[in-house]
Formats: sequence, structure tokens, C-alpha cells
Amino acid sequence: MNAPHIHLLLNHFPTVGFSIGLGLFLVALFAKSGELKRASFVIFFMTAALTITTYVSGSDAQEAMKDSPGVSASLIAAHESAALVAFAFMQATGFFSWLGLWIFRRVSRVPNWNVAVVLILAVVTFGLMARAANIGGEILHPEIQSNRTNPAVQAEVEAEQPLAKSWGGFVENHSWVWPTAETLHFIGLSMLFGVVLTVDLRMLGIGKNLLSFAALYQLLPLGMLGFTVNLATGMVFFVATPQQYTGFLFFLKMMLVVVGAVNVLYFMLLEEPWTVGEGHDASITTKLVAASAIIIWIAVLFCGHMLPFYGNSF
Repeated sequence: MNAPHIHLLLNHFPTVGFSIGLGLFLVALFAKSGELKRASFVIFFMTAALTITTYVSGSDAQEAMKDSPGVSASLIAAHESAALVAFAFMQATGFFSWLGLWIFRRVSRVPNWNVAVVLILAVVTFGLMARAANIGGEILHPEIQSNRTNPAVQAEVEAEQPLAKSWGGFVENHSWVWPTAETLHFIGLSMLFGVVLTVDLRMLGIGKNLLSFAALYQLLPLGMLGFTVNLATGMVFFVATPQQYTGFLFFLKMMLVVVGAVNVLYFMLLEEPWTVGEGHDASITTKLVAASAIIIWIAVLFCGHMLPFYGNSF
């Protein structure tokens, strides 16, 4: 299985998965079901996490196909631009879905403003993802490219090309952007890893006489904020110089990021962590999840630091 195959396989998650989530969310709204809302929020969040690997795998696929006969460079550029916009909205949908889940665990309901924001973002994201997928499908299917001969449509395609490339040019032409993003990236990493260690080490029994899980739960938004900062600044690097972020090691890092993001759902959805009060030990399952979270994020750090040596970075 080569890079284009992997990208095509992963493309099913943001399209099919998000469609299922949106359908379930609409049913939940009509049925006024809180449980279905939570289920759809989980799907939105998990789909957004999986979309990270889907998006970054496109760089490897592009490198593998750019010189292939019959492959349109303009279509690839149009797909890249459409995917970037859809990716941004997908991550926003995932973030507010996660926030809704976090609030629900505290007050047993999802506030109306959160439902409205997720609904608007989800509908827009669905349209953007469908558009990106349609353009991507045309790259290898000339039989559906007939409308591209229309001058108006061709002009639209050409207009879409500069989006991702122009961002790369902006980063290269403004020397302050990269170091600023690097600084924010490390700040976000410190926030994320600080929360991961605080929560998970407590679940492993360290400092058990000091804090309950209910108290530590209040820290999760701080960790998610750090994750969001990391994701945003990481995309600055990736979109600016995608050729540096290809190969197995980088893809492994992104897969671990996805697993680490999904790992936090255990502490938000299941009851076992909430039984851990001051002075109490967590269950074996909770300890295993906590230990795995620490290992996952250490592995993410390791892969990131090894990119200059075993990847294509720098």
C-alpha cells in the first residue's frame, strides 16, 4: 500500500464519519435527546482527530503523484486549498463538540449556545468536506472532469490554487512568523503535557491524598487549549513547508497525536475515573489508560525530535 492508497483510505473517515455524526446530531435535535447529542459530539470529535492524519497524508500522496501522467497539477492545488479550509472548520467543530462534552459532564446538560455553534459549524463543514472530496475525486477520475473545460469553472480552479502556497510564501517572507509559531508551539506543548502528567500521574496513585479526579477534571480545558495551540502552530509549519513533513516517522507522530486526543474521552465519558476521590486508588483500567496516555505523548515528543534525523525535516 503506497501513499496515495493510504490517503484515499483515510479520506473515508472525514466524509463518511462526519456524515453519520451530522445525521445523528439532527435526529438528536428533533428528538430532543441529550444522549444522542453526546454521541454525535463524540463522533464529531473523533472524526476531527482522524482528519488530522487524513490531511497530512495528502502531502505524501502529492509527492508520489505529482509527476504521474494524466494527473492535473491544478486539480491537486485546488484540492489542497479546499481541504485546508475544510480541515480548519472540521477542527473547530471537533473543538466545540469536545467543549460540549466537557460541560455536560459538569452540569448534566449541553448549553444552547454550544449546540447552536456546533450545528452551524457542522453544516458548513459538511459542505466544505464534500467539496474537497469531490475535487479530490476528479484528480484520478477524468470521466468526471468534463465541466473543468468550462472557462468559468477553470477560472475558479485557478483562483483556488494560491491559498496554501500563498501561506507558505507569507511564512517565508516574514521572518517573525516561524519563531513566533515555534514559541507558541512549545507553550502549547507545555500546557498539554503539564495537564497530561498532572491528571495521569494522579490516576497512577501519585499525590492521591491531595486531589480527587473531580478537581483534576477542571484542568482538561487547559490541556485542550494547549493541544489546540499545538495543532494550529503545527499546521503553520506543515502548510508552509509540506515537503519537510513526509515519510513514515511524521505519519506515525500524527497517528499518535490522534490516539492521544481520543484517549482523553475515557476520562470524560466513563464513570470509573469519577469514583476516584481524595485518598482513593483508581481502578486497573483507569491506571492502564493513564499510563498509556503518558507513553503516547512521550512517543509524540520523541517522533517530533527525531524528524531531523530519521525524517525529511530541516
